[in-house]
Amino acid sequence: MTSPLTSPAAQGRWTPRLWGTLLVLCAAMFLDALDVSMVGVALPSIGSELDLSTSTLQWIVSGYILGYGGLLLLGGRTADLLGRRQVFLVALGVFALASLLGGLVDSGPLLIASRFIKGLSAAFTAPAGLSIITTTFPEGPLRNRALSIYTTCAATGFSMGLVLSGLLTEASWRLTMLLPAPIAVIALVAGLKLIPRSERDRTHRGYDIPGAVLGTASMLLLVFTVVQAPEVGWTTARTLLSFLAVAVLLTVFVRVERRSPSPLIRLGVLRSGNQIRAQLGAMMFFGSYVGFQFLVTLYMQSLLGWSALHTALAFLPAGALVALSATKMGAIVDRFGTPRLIVAGFALMVVGYALFLRVDLDPVYAAVILPSMLLIGAACALVFPSLNIQATNGVDDHEQGMVSGLLNTSVQVGGAIFLAIVTAVVTANSSGGSSPQAVLDSYRPGLVVVTAVALAGLLITATGLRGQRTRQTTILVAKSDPAADTESVPETGADRTDELVRKDGRVAARD
Repeated sequence: MTSPLTSPAAQGRWTPRLWGTLLVLCAAMFLDALDVSMVGVALPSIGSELDLSTSTLQWIVSGYILGYGGLLLLGGRTADLLGRRQVFLVALGVFALASLLGGLVDSGPLLIASRFIKGLSAAFTAPAGLSIITTTFPEGPLRNRALSIYTTCAATGFSMGLVLSGLLTEASWRLTMLLPAPIAVIALVAGLKLIPRSERDRTHRGYDIPGAVLGTASMLLLVFTVVQAPEVGWTTARTLLSFLAVAVLLTVFVRVERRSPSPLIRLGVLRSGNQIRAQLGAMMFFGSYVGFQFLVTLYMQSLLGWSALHTALAFLPAGALVALSATKMGAIVDRFGTPRLIVAGFALMVVGYALFLRVDLDPVYAAVILPSMLLIGAACALVFPSLNIQATNGVDDHEQGMVSGLLNTSVQVGGAIFLAIVTAVVTANSSGGSSPQAVLDSYRPGLVVVTAVALAGLLITATGLRGQRTRQTTILVAKSDPAADTESVPETGADRTDELVRKDGRVAARD
């Protein structure tokens, strides 16, 4: 269905209602990121007041990740089939209620349950919100601008969450849980008035119940296994059997999706080289950053003795750089294209992580830490919006929710997997004693892993540059030779491969 807002947007004019819709969607994404970053600093206070063990505290974080990462595929497809507006608003309401519950409970299990429900609701708001943007703004400069603002709100929320949590926890950890509730209610009320109504997909041939069950079960089990592996051991029978079960579930899921008339994930979307690079790039990007932030937070608080607020302010330059770039990124994407920006961003990220290996027990912030933060902030400003644009370009409206869910799943699964790997590497190298220098030495292999993950992302996404150069060369040849009867196919697509196709159907160039 064409959004009633698409027409003015297509003409380059953003009406007040269009801006209002974008702000509501940005508020939901801001809350998702804010909630993830705020809870970490509050964990010691929560454990002290509710008398929770370390393993129980872990599940306050892991419960959210489990609900979010496990249900994103289902959330994205549900938005396509049942209506993006309806799914977004209902899930946002559930998010507000779960936030209120989390701030009022006096029991560890109830707090974990509220976190799981919040993650579950975010698994529906995130792909629904992204697909509302991609179906409201036409592909090209206007969508690029909207997505750059939208993704910047996520990075800003994450950065502000670190600062706000340090301030709020000084008064009460409950405030960190309660803060998202009134913001979500305001966004919900505004969304009821501003977000355009969307019809259900009347063309689908039934609901893929087996695929939904298998996809959700496999993602839940994968995230659960990865989160638990550092604690129970990577080579224990429990972990190995869990990974085997995940492999079996995913194999059956793929077989079901191939035969389903209305699949949860249409596997044809992965025929596009740019789509695959966007999904893998998202895993490497978020996985490396989460691992980096985890290690740096430990380094600053445990070894340097910095307060939670001091640590949050150390990360602030990266977040500020992302926020300041919000209104410019759309034009930059229009000029240089997503493949080049993603590669450039990953290159900056690799350098930033590598520079951080220089840290010692008495670092000069401006000379040692700040350069890494600025490089990583610039990398996030380039990579995150570009990945979202590349993944959603060329995809039909009725599949935008599905692709959005797939992209967010890649982000969350990448974060869970690589954080677990970094934790395992640090633990394996922590037998050198408990002195500050020995602890710092145990962190360095983890930083090397983080850098290697970003380097892998750089190498994977760089393969897209070759295809881009091939396309540009073919276009120039076609323009200089009137006899070359060619037409261009969109850069990314679900079933549209990255190629130039002659009007007689023959391939002129292929990525």
